Amino acid sequence: MKKIPYAVGNFEQIQEQGFYYVDKTFYISALEEWNAPVFLRPRRFGKSLWCSTLECYYDINRKDKFHSLFGKTWIGQNPTQSKNAFMVLRFNFSVVSVKPDVRVIEDNFIANQSPTIKKFLSRYGALFGNLNIAMDMPLANQLQIIIEAVDEHKLPPIYLIIDEYDNFTNQLITSRNDDLYKALTTGDSFLCSFFKVIKSGIEQQSIGKVFITGVLPITIDDLTSGFNIAQMITLQKQFANMMGFTHKETKDYLSYVFKSYGFDCARMPEILEIMENHYDGYRFLPDVERTLYNSTIVTFFLKYLVVNDGQIPRELIDDNLKTDVSWIQRLTTVKENTDAMMDAMVFDNALEYDLKQLVSKFNMHKFFEKDYYPVSLFYLGIVTCFDDFSMCLPNNTMREIFVDYYNELNDYEVSKGYTQFFRQFLAEPDLEKLFAAFYETYLGQFSAQAWDKINENFVRCTFYEICTRYLSRYFTFSMEVNYPSGRSDWEMTGKYHTKYKDTKTIIEFKYLSSKEAGRILSLNAPENEELTQVLGYKKDALKMFPEFKITACIIYVAANKGFRFFKLDD
Repeated sequence: MKKIPYAVGNFEQIQEQGFYYVDKTFYISALEEWNAPVFLRPRRFGKSLWCSTLECYYDINRKDKFHSLFGKTWIGQNPTQSKNAFMVLRFNFSVVSVKPDVRVIEDNFIANQSPTIKKFLSRYGALFGNLNIAMDMPLANQLQIIIEAVDEHKLPPIYLIIDEYDNFTNQLITSRNDDLYKALTTGDSFLCSFFKVIKSGIEQQSIGKVFITGVLPITIDDLTSGFNIAQMITLQKQFANMMGFTHKETKDYLSYVFKSYGFDCARMPEILEIMENHYDGYRFLPDVERTLYNSTIVTFFLKYLVVNDGQIPRELIDDNLKTDVSWIQRLTTVKENTDAMMDAMVFDNALEYDLKQLVSKFNMHKFFEKDYYPVSLFYLGIVTCFDDFSMCLPNNTMREIFVDYYNELNDYEVSKGYTQFFRQFLAEPDLEKLFAAFYETYLGQFSAQAWDKINENFVRCTFYEICTRYLSRYFTFSMEVNYPSGRSDWEMTGKYHTKYKDTKTIIEFKYLSSKEAGRILSLNAPENEELTQVLGYKKDALKMFPEFKITACIIYVAANKGFRFFKLDD
């Protein structure tokens, strides 16, 4: 029975200590067509594990362990000629912290990265002998000495890996320290010098291959003069699924967990629906057929299931994702732009973009141009490609984060005055009373002018966030659940370890202007269009979950004039 490798980014540890591994090694052979590829993905997408996988595959010192490490993988069955043919030097820039000036940052850079050089020389000491490298000299100088020794003694080439190459430069951007960022990425700065040495090593073939990961393309673009050989493969279709989990990989992973740990396999469709709604939805090219799951958060979820005997986590959101939203204010720079961005996402879940601007390299100046906002957010993983024309939030996790952030920016109260309504609901589940409390308490904070912007998407998203905030111990909530007959607006499902298990409520929302309030508020029965839709979803859901008690509801909201609630009889 394999363990779940949450927060385990070491490939050797995963293979030797019995962790589950989603095999991505097919992409190793594809990467060998490139000399200096740079691959960008949002945080929490498995970049560090992939770097560790490459390190183990190419390391000459792990030649005797090739079968034990890779024997059951795709690349183990289809090895390339370059396996175990390099001395691997792997840097991790995420440990470099930001300081107040360039000199202090360089000292920190040297202090954090010199141990990597020292470890490298220790691992391959039999080849190098004694090299006169002082660990306090500039890192570019240390690397230059190694490159010259490789060339002089005709040693095996270096496979250089840099993980999170832009982590500390991104910190400068988020802290609005633009002058310091420019000082680091131009001229003869220590960072530019470091990349110039890498370029020189590649040209003289002492460095045989380079692989670089990061989040944003701007630092590598601003370093162009020193590293103009970078090959940006992020938008190459052949690598679209290299990080993150496909639908099949996720389903296989879940199936393995349920069967190995003895969980009730009848619950798998329920769990898969939760995972799909909260962790799926990433499309890193507009023309790919299927979306991807965030691999790290899927593993977080499965780890929780295993540790807690099959229970669903109360909080489905990884707190690390919440910090990414801070980029919104930094990106938009002024409140007017921030408001426009938030309105587009919260009200319409759509940001129009120019497909020509979805490029793999652009500088910091463009990153902050209004026209580039959607593409900038795309690289951060906050939005994803919907099609050739618009970006959208990838899943309910990001929607919840955005609504929460929207409330914070606009000072809408979501923490006080709600407790009594949700306590009453748990004692006597009356969804109409709960929605009435939401309508009066939350939406009641909005001015008449604000109601001009409110629409159906906003109502269901804010109701979703409020309910998730107070009821996540007992229920999971979803929006736009896919069925053969269409996509439901809003769902609430009882967690199977609570007394609400095997229950599901499906709501169809309909938002109308205040001009139609008279007609809507006088309805004695739902209208045919909404009735047909929600009953179709209920019928589909019953086929998937025949043991569930499924309730269908329709809510008509007539702007700030009131609402009508219909619970449909069985």
